[in-house]
Parts: sequence; C-alpha cells; structure tokens
Amino acid sequence: MAGGSAMAKKSGLSADDVDSLRSQLDGGTQPLVWFTAAAVGMEAGRSAKVLSFTEPEEGDFIQVRPTGSKDEMSFSPAELTLEKPPPRKKPAAPPPAPPEPPRETEILYPYVPEAPVKPAAPKPKPAAAPAAAEPAPAKPARKPAKGATPEVTVTLVAVGEGEWTVEVLQGTRRAVRPTPVSPAAVAQAAKLLTPEVAEIVEGVLNAARAQQLARVEQLRAELEAAQKALEDLGA
Repeated sequence: MAGGSAMAKKSGLSADDVDSLRSQLDGGTQPLVWFTAAAVGMEAGRSAKVLSFTEPEEGDFIQVRPTGSKDEMSFSPAELTLEKPPPRKKPAAPPPAPPEPPRETEILYPYVPEAPVKPAAPKPKPAAAPAAAEPAPAKPARKPAKGATPEVTVTLVAVGEGEWTVEVLQGTRRAVRPTPVSPAAVAQAAKLLTPEVAEIVEGVLNAARAQQLARVEQLRAELEAAQKALEDLGA
C-alpha cells in the first residue's frame, strides 16, 4: 500500500541527509541527529550533535558528540538518523494490593517444656565436583566507548630512492595523511625501537645510499665529459 510505504520509518542517513547536514555546518549550526539500533555502544534514540565530516566519506566519517557527553566519536550514516524518536510512555502504576483479611485470634495454652532431645550429628556433605570452566564467549570488535583511548596506528613507508612518508590512523579515522619525513628522522626513530626494526630500516637506507652514490658518479662522469667537450671547443 502507498500509505504504508509513506509511514515506514527511515533507517540511517541518506546521501541527501548528509548533504543537508554539511550545509547546516557550513552555516554555523551544529545539527542534531539520533542514534539508530545499528549504533554500536549507543542506546537507540539518544541524540547527538554533528561536529564535522572527515575525508574520504568511507566508514565512520561523521564526527558527533552524544548528548550529555564531552567525547567526540565517529559513526557511519547507517548508525544515525534525522528521525526524532517519539517520547517514551511512562509505565502505568501497579494496582493497589488488596487489604489483608483479618486474622483469627489464637488461644494460647501454657507451654510445657519437653525433655531435651540430643540432636543427631549431621552427616558430612559430599564435596561438590568443581564445575568445568567454560570459555568466555568472544566479544565482537566495536568502537571505543566514551572515555576510552582509541587505537593509534603509525605507518612508515619507503616510497622512492631514500624518500619516506608517515601515516597515522586513530581507530578507523585517518588522523595524519601520508606526510614526507627525512631519512635521518626515520633512522633516528628506528634506533629507539627494537633491534630488528632498526636493522630493517638501516638496510633500506643503505640501499638508498648506494643508489644515490651511483647516480652521483654518473653525473660526475657526465660533467667531466661536458667539461672536456667545452675545452675542445676552445672555451
């Protein structure tokens, strides 16, 4: 039915929703969104303010601050929505308990103590067999909860003859894009790490030095040949 489709609740942000949120941010407004049931670690229906968008638009690229929290967290469009949830209904008060019926008056007779009976010694209880320890179920990977420090990954890459770049990932968000660093800085950092890392980095640097030395020798030979040709021309 057409009416049923119109009443269907939206799930997640569409591309048009993301464009609308970007426009509101550009205009100086921090728009409100709400978490869907797909948001890991967050209660569905809780609100949050949109702070920024990271590039590229892949994975959890929407930065928000949940209401009542000071943490900035990353979520995907499927975990957020522009649909404000309806207010929750207060639970109905339970009906009052029925009054207790009047108790009958008991007639108390004088108590006549009986001869004390020596209680039998209790039988020792058999020792319970220790329960086999069950392995704890593996928990699925999830985004860091509020207040937790996200995982940081630092990657060094040799991209050419003696050229290096460094990249930093904070959780799934790229905090630092590939940035050039000097070979001297890479060598100094490698010496502060394990000997295996220092050895591998030193091997790459030695290979780059050999390539640059061969290039210098080639350029020196070409310069000498050009100088000799210039002298032959009577310069």
